[in-house]
Amino acid sequence: MTTAIHRTIDAVWRIESPRLIAGLVRMVRDVGLAEELAQDALVSALERWPQSGVPDNPGAWLMATAKHRAIDTLRRHKLADRKFEQLGHEIELHQEGGDATLIESLDDDIGDDLLRLVFTSCHPVLSKEARVALTLRLLGGLTTGEIARAFLVPEATVAQRIVRAKKTLAAANVPFEVPRGDALVDRLAAVLEVIYLIFNEGYSATAGDDWMRPALCEDALRLGRVLAGLMPEHAEVHGLVSLMEIQASRARARIGSSGEPILLLEQNRALWDRLAIRRGLEELDRAEKLGGSLGPYALQAAIAACHARARSAGDTEWPRIAALYSLLARVSPSPIVELNRAVAVAMANGPADGLAIIDTLANEPSLQNYHLLPSVRGDLLARLGRNDEARSEFERAAALTRNERERVLLRSRAEALG
Repeated sequence: MTTAIHRTIDAVWRIESPRLIAGLVRMVRDVGLAEELAQDALVSALERWPQSGVPDNPGAWLMATAKHRAIDTLRRHKLADRKFEQLGHEIELHQEGGDATLIESLDDDIGDDLLRLVFTSCHPVLSKEARVALTLRLLGGLTTGEIARAFLVPEATVAQRIVRAKKTLAAANVPFEVPRGDALVDRLAAVLEVIYLIFNEGYSATAGDDWMRPALCEDALRLGRVLAGLMPEHAEVHGLVSLMEIQASRARARIGSSGEPILLLEQNRALWDRLAIRRGLEELDRAEKLGGSLGPYALQAAIAACHARARSAGDTEWPRIAALYSLLARVSPSPIVELNRAVAVAMANGPADGLAIIDTLANEPSLQNYHLLPSVRGDLLARLGRNDEARSEFERAAALTRNERERVLLRSRAEALG
């Protein structure tokens, strides 16, 4: 029973912690303190819920607990009496209105606390790496290990970035607000990167027992849509929303009846969400109509659109996808883009051509522990009939991944080769 409740608490924390931290930052104006207060509320849940049971609205319970701790902290620090009296009055009003009122108070149209926290975390006073790591930690609910996997860097490096980022924000007294004018544009690239990395962690979880974490995808999509409303003249914002909408449309088809992953070319496309695809294509159209060269997110959205428009795997325009990846490699070069380009080239021209690109990445430092490199290489080797080599690559990929569902899939592919 206790184990089941602990699993429930973990799931609730994943969903509620970003909103909880964002609401606390609005009150205490300190990112580090807000996260500490949120963690204190989590500890209280771990202590009380196994005896009392999980509340009907666990997010509201966590927020109320954290607010009480915020008042205690403000008192201990001898801050202005008016401040904690104001917070105490706010708690009383929310308790009178019920849990629903408390949760609703955390959202407010354009002044959304989550969006404010994104831009605060992406302040220019921080390095790009620190901005992304801190926002993933605070808004994505990701552990330092998961963030390290997303960045292909050591976990200790990410932990240091997060600690330093909190201290830097506090020392600089960074305001908790959505910037305006040029400052908004300057921080946009880091914000877009953060939102997409959060989406990707939900779309393909780096660790754990689940192939997907839909709540993270929903949070990222929500942030992206709000951002598109704030910045309708920026093509890359629409490009990112388009990309996420189209990828999210495949969610039902990506998981089998037992929770096992189903790869793109094997999915039942009748299960794809056509409404989400239509929204994605409309966002891509908005990006293209704004004129100018397409940026990295809009280009990836154009690639996703090729898959979305194909009624079957055999109808996919692989030459166009390969050409788009070549363009993406020039606009935003990276080993990951090259790996994806290799897959597209293999589908368009044959596995030998794709393998030639893969082999140029063999010594790329950032991919040495990246499981998809041996996974893709194994697939191409299998298609070339080099089964022994392919089996070794699948086994290596299975050893590298930290997602249990993916590990099972990779081992089964290795076993299928004898």
